Amino acid sequence: MAENQSPFLLVKTVETQLVSVLSALDVYALPMAQQKVVAQLRRDIVDLRLDTRDYELSETREEQLRKAHEAGARLTMVRSGILKASEYDIFGAVDVALLSAKLERVQEFII
Repeated sequence: MAENQSPFLLVKTVETQLVSVLSALDVYALPMAQQKVVAQLRRDIVDLRLDTRDYELSETREEQLRKAHEAGARLTMVRSGILKASEYDIFGAVDVALLSAKLERVQEFII
């Protein structure tokens, strides 16, 4: 992982990794609870990507702080979704650790 990656690029990397794991699943064969976790995680990672993009493109400090708050809340949701999915063995311990480390770097940038 490059040291000079922006929060947006880090989130895109996480999104790519999440989508590659989730796309291998037959979502409709999963129990309803797992389907909901997967669907919510997909929405949340896309929203996090958009939030970090908006954060980086903010024109004022006030706007940037607002976007940082929104991205921080979404980051928490993505982390929770990854942990919940790992309870259903969708992600292994290594995946969770890797994704969490990248999300931690994003959080360091936006706080």
